[in-house]
Amino acid sequence: MANEQEWQRNHVHFSILRGYHVADLFTLANAFSGTVSILAMMSYLLTPEPWRVSLALGLLPLALVFDIADGRIARGRSQTSEFGRELDSLADIVSFGVAPVVVAYGLGMRGGLDVLLLIFFVGCGISRLARFNITAAQLSDETGKVRYFEGTPIPSSLLLILVLGSCFYTGHVDDRLPLGVVSIATVHWHPLSILYLVNGSAMISKTLHIPKP
Repeated sequence: MANEQEWQRNHVHFSILRGYHVADLFTLANAFSGTVSILAMMSYLLTPEPWRVSLALGLLPLALVFDIADGRIARGRSQTSEFGRELDSLADIVSFGVAPVVVAYGLGMRGGLDVLLLIFFVGCGISRLARFNITAAQLSDETGKVRYFEGTPIPSSLLLILVLGSCFYTGHVDDRLPLGVVSIATVHWHPLSILYLVNGSAMISKTLHIPKP
């Protein structure tokens, strides 16, 4: 009977929610911001109203605020955990990996080579976060804070969002993107998408060390 009661205590409905810390809620807010950004950009393709792009762009810096806050709260409350680290990475790939790609696609980077570079960028982001998760313990100090990043952190993709936001608000979208569009046979390419190649390559660099503030 005692064993049955213990099993019931450990297997209650929604038991995973009972294990969330305050910092984890900020991590989820990061993921939610990125998800709404993606949905807003997708809706823009169906209903091209400027406010939808503004919403998509504005939510990503907000996601960064939540991303910074969750780590500080976790360390301040001594609640760092493996679960929190994995949750943070999953949230980051949504907000700083997939969302910037959807924004780029929605604003005109839809050529064949563009899509390949965008896919490469997402792959780099996932790889960068996976490497971070397995090396974080080695790079952490006694408080659990990582001393430096190997390769640029994935929120560096907000620099791409800044560029695309500038393009959008000055009317330089679709084939009017800076550097124009290049046609190779039947394949179209917007050279501006090379920024995603550069950013993705910097994220997976092993030799580039970025001090963590």
